[in-house]
Amino acid sequence: MNLFALAVYAIWLLSEVMLSRLMRSKEQDQQNKDKNSLALIWLTIFIAIALGVYVSIRHRFMISAHSSILYVGLFIILAGVILRLIVIRSLGRFFTTDVTIRTHHFLKKDGFYKYLRHPSYFASLISFVGLGISLNNWLSLIIVVMAVFCAFNYRIKVEEQALLEYFGQDYMHYKKMTKRIIPFIY
Repeated sequence: MNLFALAVYAIWLLSEVMLSRLMRSKEQDQQNKDKNSLALIWLTIFIAIALGVYVSIRHRFMISAHSSILYVGLFIILAGVILRLIVIRSLGRFFTTDVTIRTHHFLKKDGFYKYLRHPSYFASLISFVGLGISLNNWLSLIIVVMAVFCAFNYRIKVEEQALLEYFGQDYMHYKKMTKRIIPFIY
């Protein structure tokens, strides 16, 4: 593995660790809404990445014979990281890594949120697609993306329950107008 690949993986990991440490709910926020979904996501990611790497080493289901596929995957990872940080910034102080409702919380319906209810997960999913591509293995790509997608889907259900409890009919209407995590599809 080359230095650029290590740097991209490290940047991605550090960005997520920093978000997890800095963007948690505070004491004045509504607590106990997370239902261990953050722990499930981290566990799923760890297992999916380990399994994806293992499969890429043991089985040859190459996406491309060209060595540049590594860089395509790495740039997709970086695109996902950058998009995720932009989405998080657009949500501002209402973004937390654990499910919570903040004081004076309002329902954001503009920008990325005009089209997707969970654009941060979409951006993160892009990075996992990039990881699978950088491993240059179709099976690894499927394993990583599907496992993480399932964990995100559980987390989204937890989040949407909390948002529905807080915003009621306004959130129901918003759900009808937007897709969950994949633009134009789901």
